[in-house]
Amino acid sequence: MCAARREGGPPVVTPATPVAPAAESGAAGAAPGRRHVGVPPLVALLGAALVLSLLCAVGLGASDLTWGQTLRYLWAGLTGGTVAADEAAPYTIVWDLRLPRAVLAAVVGAGLASIGVAVQAMVRNALADPFVLGISSGAAVGANAVLLLGAFGALGIWALSSAAFASALVAMVLVYAVANSGRGLTPLRLVLTGTAMSYGFSSATTVMVFSADHGEAARSAMMWLLGSLGGATWASVPIAAAAVAGGIGYLALAARRLNALAMGDETAAALGVDAGRLRRELFVVAAAVTGAVVAVSGAIGFVGLMVPHAVRMVVGADHRRVLAVAPLAGAVLLVWVDLLSRLVLAPAELPVGALTALIGVPCFLLLMRRRGYTFGGA
Repeated sequence: MCAARREGGPPVVTPATPVAPAAESGAAGAAPGRRHVGVPPLVALLGAALVLSLLCAVGLGASDLTWGQTLRYLWAGLTGGTVAADEAAPYTIVWDLRLPRAVLAAVVGAGLASIGVAVQAMVRNALADPFVLGISSGAAVGANAVLLLGAFGALGIWALSSAAFASALVAMVLVYAVANSGRGLTPLRLVLTGTAMSYGFSSATTVMVFSADHGEAARSAMMWLLGSLGGATWASVPIAAAAVAGGIGYLALAARRLNALAMGDETAAALGVDAGRLRRELFVVAAAVTGAVVAVSGAIGFVGLMVPHAVRMVVGADHRRVLAVAPLAGAVLLVWVDLLSRLVLAPAELPVGALTALIGVPCFLLLMRRRGYTFGGA
């Protein structure tokens, strides 16, 4: 509902229906009258960029492989072909090490970017990202219990991801139980509860790291906390990909409702959207996708914060447009960041999360200085 005041008289309430076009266009956060890039050509461009990025991620690395070898091994793997016995080692590098890592980087980047869009709409906070709900810190507790204490050893290679996902779900339940009040799941309570829980989980993780008996175990734990795709295998791809695909599919169907939610609960109600129910659904989806992603990659920050804002600046704030572009943009970004993490100090690796922060901070500051774009109206 919108109110206008006559001179010398009481407010006049005007119908809420004129708000609908604004909700559909998602005008908040964009410069009035600004022309934006068309979504179909941008999606096609980013799709091609993603394919090229994956090829570069597979072809480049510490091992000296030619592009001819790389393409031949990829073709053999895709078609079920054979390679000579003396080429088994380079084939393994391409097909079993680099390719699943590159694919997982794309999946994680797409998931973080998409959930970043959802969380920013859910809590109506321009600084929100997938980790503001405390889910990643909760996942870190389970992962470090495996790395430092040897918990869940009976699960073998699935121990780390299983423990991280299980503890992420426990963190989700705790945050939801505390944040949910008689008035429902409000944005402020979600942010405050998630932040407080995140500090608590981080403290537990810190205690485990400092009490570790072996320095190598502590180093592995710190690499995981800063984000790393070094342990990627084909076995870790399907679950993460399924979670991310399901999350993106749900968000695409909910894009119109997200436009209304981003404009406030009263506006959403006037447009027939149950803000409380939508926020609960978004919370579950965000927690599930974040838990699945963090379980295989560790805590990689800034992708879910930076990519949504960069995409809105190009295509506008309509969630139908943003959610069509953000997953591809996040995927391309993280594939290249992971490649840089392997190349900068090769054969050693840098934490992926450290590089995303190094890249994200200056880019975020440039966005803040750019005219015509507002961060949630700020």
